[in-house]
Amino acid sequence: MYNFNQHKKELNEIGFSITDFFFSESELAEINNLIAVYNFDFSERQLLNRFPKLQETIFENKLFKELLNTICDKDYFLSKAIYFNKPSKSNWFVSYHQDLSVSVKNKIAQEGYCSWTNKKGQLGVIPPLSILENIVTVRIHLDKTDETNGVLKVISKSHKRGIIRVDENFDASKEGEEVTCNVEKGGIMLMKPLLLHSSQKSFSENDRRVIHLEFCSQEIPMDWLEKKII
Repeated sequence: MYNFNQHKKELNEIGFSITDFFFSESELAEINNLIAVYNFDFSERQLLNRFPKLQETIFENKLFKELLNTICDKDYFLSKAIYFNKPSKSNWFVSYHQDLSVSVKNKIAQEGYCSWTNKKGQLGVIPPLSILENIVTVRIHLDKTDETNGVLKVISKSHKRGIIRVDENFDASKEGEEVTCNVEKGGIMLMKPLLLHSSQKSFSENDRRVIHLEFCSQEIPMDWLEKKII
């Protein structure tokens, strides 16, 4: 029996929550087969815009839909979808950071929006804090993730402190309790984008494949690039 309200409580109080298996072996096989057919690289952006069949497979899962309905109210929509993979024995490390940039359709000068980027024609901007606080991230793990293959480490409750300056003076040990977020294959990690998190090196023969979905309920002047009503 899943306690969806407990996941919601943990997400709000400590900034993240981890579920047991939500996706069955057959559902994971279907997703992985689609990934193989599309020949994904280490990362794929605008995932559900480009590969709508994945949306059908993911959102047909009853547990997943019930979790979303508990975590997010009826006004929430999908605002971003990315596929990440840290392949076997990948030796890169991602230092502590917050997920601050959102993907938008148009570049419009607006108070509170800053640090514009353009990556391969895709516009990104850091929105006001109220938008970032509204976003919920859902990470679907297609592989078991632990200390051997690029597990996330997070600073518990750091999402409550707004945008945190990460520079040469940043010391994670002074920011709060560090937690290693092991997730089972087919499990889900919920998190707030303002939660400080880092990604470890992989020393394993196993990949670390994740489908990263973001949901928001607030509109922005420059329009969401990937907005989908689910």
